[in-house]
Amino acid sequence: MKVIEPASALEIWERREMPIYRGLPYVLLGLSLIVTLFHEQSQGRTNAILAVTALAVAWVYCFVTRRPTTFDRQPLSTVYFVGLLILAGILVALAPWYGIFAWVGYLHSMIILPGRWRFVGIAGTAAVSALSQTGGMQEPSPAMIASYVALFAVNTVIAGTMCFFAVIAGRQHENRKATLAELAEANAKLTAMMEENAGLHTQLLTQAREAGVLDERQRMAREIHDTLAQGLTGIITQLQAADQAKDNPAEWQRHLDTAAVLARESLSEARRSVHAVRPEALEVARLPEALEDVVERWSAVNDVPASVTTTGTARPLHPEVEVTLLRTAQEGLANVAKHANATRVGLTLSYMEDVVTLDVRDDGAGFEIGNVPEAAGQQGGFGLTAMRQRVRRLAGRLEVESESGVGTAISASVPAIAAGAAE
Repeated sequence: MKVIEPASALEIWERREMPIYRGLPYVLLGLSLIVTLFHEQSQGRTNAILAVTALAVAWVYCFVTRRPTTFDRQPLSTVYFVGLLILAGILVALAPWYGIFAWVGYLHSMIILPGRWRFVGIAGTAAVSALSQTGGMQEPSPAMIASYVALFAVNTVIAGTMCFFAVIAGRQHENRKATLAELAEANAKLTAMMEENAGLHTQLLTQAREAGVLDERQRMAREIHDTLAQGLTGIITQLQAADQAKDNPAEWQRHLDTAAVLARESLSEARRSVHAVRPEALEVARLPEALEDVVERWSAVNDVPASVTTTGTARPLHPEVEVTLLRTAQEGLANVAKHANATRVGLTLSYMEDVVTLDVRDDGAGFEIGNVPEAAGQQGGFGLTAMRQRVRRLAGRLEVESESGVGTAISASVPAIAAGAAE
């Protein structure tokens, strides 16, 4: 990932600069020795310088070269730095040119000492550097002391300022590393979430597809029941009546004509159901008139008086509301024709402010509510199930009241959603 590349580059640079920090003391010791030997005339002082230089080399070797982890272990690194500063002070006292070597104290104090102790290390290194700049160990004089103090102050201020900005840069570097690490972690989590979301999306699509298939199956089952099944039932009834009226040509022809009309209407409604088009009755009339037409046809076919009463102010409703109430009326009338043996049927369509209600009442045989099978697929039970499904889809309520020998009342109440309202 691109976000990780800068962090990797910084880590590579850190790994390359650590050998420089560990090898720099040897280089500066070598330079200091060469310059000192070029200027030193005393053999005794030279021997002392060589001895202390060898000791400094051994000190750096034992603590830095042989133990590469010294810089990472706080107590050990502090011992190393204090020893390094003492050796640099001795060498500067013997030969001022070893101020070149003393400069390593500034660098190592930055990478070894923690927090504010870095400034203490810088002050110690500045003291050794000031001694080198004043000519090493000499007979003290007011002028020499003043020069030493001034050089010490200048060295401390300059090195301290550089240390301060280095600390700020180091903190920014660490913050950047932390930020990049957090970004890398966030990217990893985001990638995992995206993969998980992709799986969930696929699962949701599958579930939605299955739910859509099930919903379409239920819709087609309701439409087939409300159109083909009822139409075929009416056709069979008319054909049976025609068979019984063989001796009466006029009556026989009337039943055949009625059967043909029912067949054509059922075919038309079946086609409209397949294409999810509103029933033809609602295409040419408002709901009250469509109900009156359905009731009139049903009454003529079944020879049972039926009427429609409308209360409240009739108004156009959402197509789904009108289709639901029309299909409920058709199913209620079909049940009356098949089971009720009624002598009279009445439908009441009531328009209220928020609800519209359709009541279908008959004076037929009635039944015991608890004895009616309601699971789809049981004989006689799908009619009520289909009505309940239609009404509940609109957050409505279907109530059935019946008693043996008294009759049946079906009441469907759905929200009065105005025509043109959003789905």
